[in-house]
Amino acid sequence: MQLAQHVTDVNAMPEPARHEPLIRLEHDGVSITILGTAHVSRSSAESVKSLIASGRYDGVALELCENRLNALIDPDAIGRMDIMQVVRKGKGPMVMASLALGAFQKRIADQLGIEVGADMRAGAESARANNLPLLLIDRDVGITMKRIYRNVPWFKRIKVLAGLLASVIARRSVSEAEVERLKQGDVLESTFNQFAAHSEEVYKPLVDERDQYMAARLIDEARLSGCRNILAVVGAGHLKGIRQYLDKTGEHYITAPEQRQEQLNQVPPPGNLLRLIPWLIVAVILTGFAIGFSHSSDIGWEMIQQWVMINGTLAAVGALIALAHPLTILSAFVAAPLTSLNPTISAGVVSAAVETFFRKPRVGDFNRLRDDTGRIGGWWSNRVAHTFMVFFLTGIGSVIGTYIAGYKIFEAITVA
Repeated sequence: MQLAQHVTDVNAMPEPARHEPLIRLEHDGVSITILGTAHVSRSSAESVKSLIASGRYDGVALELCENRLNALIDPDAIGRMDIMQVVRKGKGPMVMASLALGAFQKRIADQLGIEVGADMRAGAESARANNLPLLLIDRDVGITMKRIYRNVPWFKRIKVLAGLLASVIARRSVSEAEVERLKQGDVLESTFNQFAAHSEEVYKPLVDERDQYMAARLIDEARLSGCRNILAVVGAGHLKGIRQYLDKTGEHYITAPEQRQEQLNQVPPPGNLLRLIPWLIVAVILTGFAIGFSHSSDIGWEMIQQWVMINGTLAAVGALIALAHPLTILSAFVAAPLTSLNPTISAGVVSAAVETFFRKPRVGDFNRLRDDTGRIGGWWSNRVAHTFMVFFLTGIGSVIGTYIAGYKIFEAITVA
């Protein structure tokens, strides 16, 4: 297989596209033109439209996955979700992150008076208007976020998650530096940029792996799509990396692109230690209860009382901070000491279920979800977002309570 690169005749390009970075490659007789765009630029959107309208291409590839395309075309789709189904399946944190990213995107759009992602929307709409195949070449955003999470050491994850939430819901203007980063990347990259710039663990799955994935996808599409002239639209920040990987003609992701995609789509399992920790804590706690009762019933009941009060109180405090219904706060107090002894269910799930029973989200809450999550108060006033806050803060309180109470019980065991 040969992958040859040659200089594009800029003067032959439509006028709007002449000012955008653009390269052309050939692979097995298929011409691939890669356009680097700025995701916050109107001119980039016009360049995409003009190139597709030129009739030069019989396929359009976009730096999108299926989920991001759906979010772009139907941004309110997330508001039609079944909240409890999401929470029960353990997707609550992922949906919260998606809502936060959407809020960040909307804040940028409102401040700059532009449509973030207009270049990708223009590519999707123009491809369909011209009856051209639409090829999605980016890795699924959920897999990317999971690989970021798995790649970051556990002791750094809280910092990354806290920084992510702070950056997207803080009431501040978007800085010029952030705007410049958006011109080179996308909302996801800009949000994590402060970490990616100083952390190889974040940069690799966020940027480098996606460059590899898109290079492999382009080779795959050149082979399988039947298209002979493909226009690929990617953020300008990815152009250098994709070009670099496509130049390495002997590499595995060029000779066997489908295998490289499969490798990059795998989510590393949690470490054995992290999977065992919850069960080890349960074992320590139950052992502590047994040792306590073996000494005397008073010591045993004192341990149980300490476990219930610490775990239940901190979970209830989390629900209180979320301004949950009084009975939700009570349920958090009751559920946390029990669910903490069963790692397959969390106090957050129980609290979210109780909260939705007493404060069922209304149609208006779903309709306003994107606007309300753009301001910090909206996470409490909107019943959809509020349910996730109850789930999240109650769960955090229960986890903290489990570790504190567990430590105290372990300490009592060693003393005994």
